[in-house]
Amino acid sequence: METDRVMRSMLFDFYGELLTDKQREYFDLHYNEDFSLAEIAEQSGISRQGVWDIIRRAEAAMTEIEEKTGLIKRFAEQSEALARIKTELDELDKITDGRAKELVRSVSEKLEILK
Repeated sequence: METDRVMRSMLFDFYGELLTDKQREYFDLHYNEDFSLAEIAEQSGISRQGVWDIIRRAEAAMTEIEEKTGLIKRFAEQSEALARIKTELDELDKITDGRAKELVRSVSEKLEILK
């Protein structure tokens, strides 16, 4: 359940701007602002089913784009790789001194910028 929320959030962050205005608004209201379908429907003047259909189409569109581009997958893989490198640098920092320690810290700072 939690992974679904995270994935929806990432889909919206990466691809939300590619949705129609209505899709983006309803998706954001429902998943990010925690509005119920009934609240969105009342506010928009359409049925709950109509709101749900728009939200479902938005999610399907973003999922399809992710399947084609793989941006979120690559982002996650790079984030994990950066975290592993940071862990190794932290270990190296503990066992080095002098110029090597300065280099480790310099690389660690640059790595933080990439995160």
